[in-house]
Amino acid sequence: MGNKEYRVLLYYQYVTIDNPEEFANEHLAFCKELGLRGRILVANEGMNGTVSGTVEQTEEYMKTLREDERFADMEFKIDESDGHAFKKMHVRPRPELVTLRLEDDINPNELTGNYLEPKEFYERMQDENTIVIDARNDYEYDLGHFRGAIRPDIHTFRELPDWIRENKEKLEGKRILTYCTGGIRCEKFSGWLVKEGFEDVNQLHGGIVSYGKDPEVKGQLWDGQCYVFDERISVPINQEEHVVVGKEYFTGEPCERYVNCANPDCNKQILCSEENEHFFMRGCTHECRTAERNLYIQEHDLSEEEVQERLDKIEEYYNETVK
Repeated sequence: MGNKEYRVLLYYQYVTIDNPEEFANEHLAFCKELGLRGRILVANEGMNGTVSGTVEQTEEYMKTLREDERFADMEFKIDESDGHAFKKMHVRPRPELVTLRLEDDINPNELTGNYLEPKEFYERMQDENTIVIDARNDYEYDLGHFRGAIRPDIHTFRELPDWIRENKEKLEGKRILTYCTGGIRCEKFSGWLVKEGFEDVNQLHGGIVSYGKDPEVKGQLWDGQCYVFDERISVPINQEEHVVVGKEYFTGEPCERYVNCANPDCNKQILCSEENEHFFMRGCTHECRTAERNLYIQEHDLSEEEVQERLDKIEEYYNETVK
């Protein structure tokens, strides 16, 4: 590791936790005592978290967690950071660690796809009889993905099984490779694929984050950035080349900057340049730009006259674009 004072830890463990609510309360107190910030989910089936803190704080956290026999073999993915990646510390009990809402749930400790290390994944991606499926959401894929990977038309993870069933013919007879950010979603998804009858199901061990850190593969065949669920928004993966695949929401130009629509009732994530964020008042549609609770208008204290002036310019822009 380098010389930065802070770290971001990404981890998960599928293991039985008998009283998730009690565990979450105690774990929150422990994290706050250490001075960590982050977001941790606790369920009867295990724990999934991302936390940030100083090198000393994160070392103590990993040491203490591994002293619990349930987490003795916990794998931590470590990123250096200039500061905290979160504003607060949350530990919340949940019915499941990743929201698939299957009628017949999958226990990854009993059923999951074959693990592929980064070098194996890299090699098999290039085989013509291989299908690579991105197990993440559409906005994550749009910022970056493995070259040639399928983009399921889904906005949430729980929509993925239905999409697979609707597109089953594309996958039959193929070797299936699937991947996600840190590996946790693929643990269940790959097991579900096996249960559905797919025979050659494989998952990237450690996810995209581990692939990018592998000293041999060095993130090759990854294009764009990797979306992460903290203040950083994205992290680089490919150490050999950087290909921008993200497209600006309004112009279609190359872009890797995500913002949330200023209408809180929408809150859609869009790739948007700083210039267009201001021009379009961070509204993804006319309805969002004119929404009563538009946060951009509130943040910049725009008067009705100023808003109307901007709306007129936007209309003029679209009229010119159509021509």
